[in-house]
Amino acid sequence: MSGLLGDTAARDYSRKLRLFNAFAEPELRQAIASLGLDPGASVLDAGCGTGEVLRWFADAVGPDGTVIGIDLATAHATAARACAPAQALVLQADLLHAPLRAGSFDRVWCMNTINHLRDPVAGTQLLASLLRPAGRIALCQSSLLPDMYFAWDARLERLVNEAVRQYYRDRYGVSERDLAAVRSLVGVLRRAQLRNVRAHTFAIERVFPLGSADEAYLAEAIFRDSWGARLQPYLSSDDYDELTRLCDPQHPQFALRRADFHFLQTFTVVSGEP
Repeated sequence: MSGLLGDTAARDYSRKLRLFNAFAEPELRQAIASLGLDPGASVLDAGCGTGEVLRWFADAVGPDGTVIGIDLATAHATAARACAPAQALVLQADLLHAPLRAGSFDRVWCMNTINHLRDPVAGTQLLASLLRPAGRIALCQSSLLPDMYFAWDARLERLVNEAVRQYYRDRYGVSERDLAAVRSLVGVLRRAQLRNVRAHTFAIERVFPLGSADEAYLAEAIFRDSWGARLQPYLSSDDYDELTRLCDPQHPQFALRRADFHFLQTFTVVSGEP
């Protein structure tokens, strides 16, 4: 059975995952540091994607630590194995049926993944069962608040965000509540009977001029792949034309080359103990 947002073993969005990890590396490393990992600790990355985060976990736990990544998609697991450090093990499997023993990990990290599950509370309970008694699970999600792309045009930005949500509702047959449920991570952990629930939100903020990783992520993963022609049915012709100009690197109005470009995105880590 596919996930809520169409995930199957055959699905592949490796390029977008790599671009995001390169773009958000400073903030992701801060989030990992906030977990308080000790040398020699064991970590599970549940939904490891293309595996860049596995390297940062390996740095945190040192040569005596254990790092395991798991991802449903074959292409993602293959990419993760190619970039993971020697001490990391990557499994291609459904995390709800992972071949992992209960009580094996000091930390479970689950980034931009729990919202793909049809029952996030049950998924969280399963992942929490993999923790040792003093362990901690961290559910991590980008964009709990709407991202800011066009600081100078809040109206167009609002319409684009609404168009994206409508596109996902139509493509996957989900409701607005299904899409917004990602904002309830605190409630998910508490309904999963976890204790000492904490939340920490990091700001991913960029202004002109952008670094190469920033521009690549925003131009390729967002402007071209997440938006592009798929949003045309959900915008007026004038608004779509304006969006197209702002997203075109060859156009004089290209957003990422504007001196007033200011991007803001959130990355939230909500953690708890069994």
